[in-house]
Amino acid sequence: MRGILASSVGVTCAAALALPLAPPAAASGPPGAVVPSGAVASSAGADVPGSTQSLPLRPLTHDRASGAVLGLTPRTVRTFSLLGVVWDDPSADVHGRVQVRTRAAGTGEWTDWQDVETHYTQHGADPDSSEAASGQVRGATAPLWVGESDGVEVRVLPEAGEPEDVDPVDAGSGEGASGGEGAGDAGEVTTLPAGMRLDLVDPGEAEPGESAEGAEPAEPAEPAEPAGSAGAAESAEGGEPAEGGESAERGESAEGAEPAGSTGSAGSAEGGEPAEGAEEPRTGVMTAAAKAASAANSALVPLGATRIPSLTAEETREELVTLRGSELTEQQRAKPYIGPRPAIVTRRGWGADESLREKSFVYTSTVKAAFVHHTASGNNYTCAQAPSLIRGFYRYHTRSLGWRDIGYNFLVDKCGRIYEGRAGGVAKPVKGAHTMGFNSRTTGIAVIGSYGSKKPSSKAVKAVARLTAWKLGLHGMNPKKKTSLTSGGGNLYAKGKKVKMKVISGHRDGFNTSCPGGKLYKKLSSVRSKAADYQGR
Repeated sequence: MRGILASSVGVTCAAALALPLAPPAAASGPPGAVVPSGAVASSAGADVPGSTQSLPLRPLTHDRASGAVLGLTPRTVRTFSLLGVVWDDPSADVHGRVQVRTRAAGTGEWTDWQDVETHYTQHGADPDSSEAASGQVRGATAPLWVGESDGVEVRVLPEAGEPEDVDPVDAGSGEGASGGEGAGDAGEVTTLPAGMRLDLVDPGEAEPGESAEGAEPAEPAEPAEPAGSAGAAESAEGGEPAEGGESAERGESAEGAEPAGSTGSAGSAEGGEPAEGAEEPRTGVMTAAAKAASAANSALVPLGATRIPSLTAEETREELVTLRGSELTEQQRAKPYIGPRPAIVTRRGWGADESLREKSFVYTSTVKAAFVHHTASGNNYTCAQAPSLIRGFYRYHTRSLGWRDIGYNFLVDKCGRIYEGRAGGVAKPVKGAHTMGFNSRTTGIAVIGSYGSKKPSSKAVKAVARLTAWKLGLHGMNPKKKTSLTSGGGNLYAKGKKVKMKVISGHRDGFNTSCPGGKLYKKLSSVRSKAADYQGR
C-alpha cells in the first residue's frame, strides 16, 4: 500500500511535498485524464475572463485509514480561487463527506482538511421548469471559496460522519470520524453519484474599475414617517391568478423585454432619475448581452452604471409611482408602504461576463415572499473580494451546474453591500433558481458565507432588512405577515400544495435543508421587524 495519503495531516503534508508535481500550465488533470462530457476546461481569454478546470475523481483504494474511497491525490493545477464537486445526476445526493485541502499560491502552504457542503442542488430551479428540463443541469456540492490556490487534494468519505448544519472548517486528519476499517473498498464507490469530478474556478478579473469598492456603503436616510396602510399589503388568499400563469412557464421573455406591468421607460418618467451622486455610465464598449443586462435597470440608472444609488424614503415613494403606478390602488398611491431603496452593485459593477448566461430573461408575475439563504462557501473572505466570489458563484452555477444564470436574485456580503444577482432588473420580478419548489412569485437573497455555527454580521442582517423592505414594498407585501404560495415540487411540499409561508422566510421553510444556517435563520425575526419599520409600518 502506498503512503501517498495518510490520516495524519503532518504526514500528509510531508508526502505531498515529496510528490513529483506537474507544472501549473500543464496540470489541468492527471496524466491521460479525460474531461467528462459537458465539463468545461477553458483557458482565460482577453474577452472571456475566468476559467474552469474539471478533474475526474479517482478511486482511492489505498486510503483505508481515512475511509476515503474516491478523490484526488495532491497535485499542482492552474491558479483557482473557488471549487466544488460536480456529478451527472442532479437528483442524486452524496451520502457522506467531501473534504478538500488546497495550497496557497502565494505561500505554498497547504491548508488542513475542510468539509464542503454536499447538499446544494435544492438551491436550484423548480422540477418542472424549463431551466430544470434543459438537459444541462448537474448535481453538485456548494462552492467553497479557498482564495488564490495552485494545488489541491480531495477525498470523498461515504456515509459515516456526515456533518449537519456546520460551516466549512478545518476537519483535521479525519481519524475516528471519517469511516471505519475497510471503508476504502473499491466496491463502495458505486454508492456515490456517477461522474463525480472536481471543478476548480478562476473567477477572473473584472475590467479596470468595475469591481465594487471595499468601502462600506453609505446608509440611506431613514423613513421620516409611516408610509402607508397595512390593509393594502397582501392580496386575499385565493384571489391570485394560478401559479401556472407565469411568463416563465409559458416561454421565456425576449432579452431585455419587460414583464407585464413594467413601465419600461429609461428613467425619463418623473421620479425615475438617479439620485444625485449616481455613478455615470461607463463609456467603454459593451457587448449586446451586457447592454441588455444593464438596460433592464434603465428605469433606475443610466446604461452602463455599476451602482444603483440609494434613495430617501420620499424619493422611493415617488419612484414606486413611476414603476408601478398603473397597478397601485388609490390607498397605495396616497400612502405606500415601502422601504427606502438601498444602494445596489449592478452586474456590471461586480464584473459579470454576460456571455456565460442564457440570453433571455425569465420573469414571474409578482413577488410575494423573499427566501433568505447563505452561500455555504465559507467565511474566509474580505469584503473587497466579494465581487470575485460572486463571479465565481456565477461561473459555477452556469458552467458547472448548467443553470441559465446565477441562481440568487440578490447577494449580500459581510460588510452589508448588496449586489444584483440574476439578470433582468432589480426592480422587476425576475425568476431565480434558489428555493426548489418556490421560485415562482418569490425573490432569493443569499448572504455570502456559512452561518451554521457562525453569526452573520449585523451589517449583513441590516442590509437584508433594507433590501426586503424595498423589494417586497414594490409589490405591497408586509414583511411581518404570511402569504400563500403554491409548491412547484420538493421534499417538504408536493407539487400543487398551497402553503402559508412567512413573507420573509428561510430556505429551510420551503425545503428540507439546513440553509440558511442556524445562526442566520435565528436573525430572520429581527429582519422582519426591521423591514417593517423601514416600510413605515
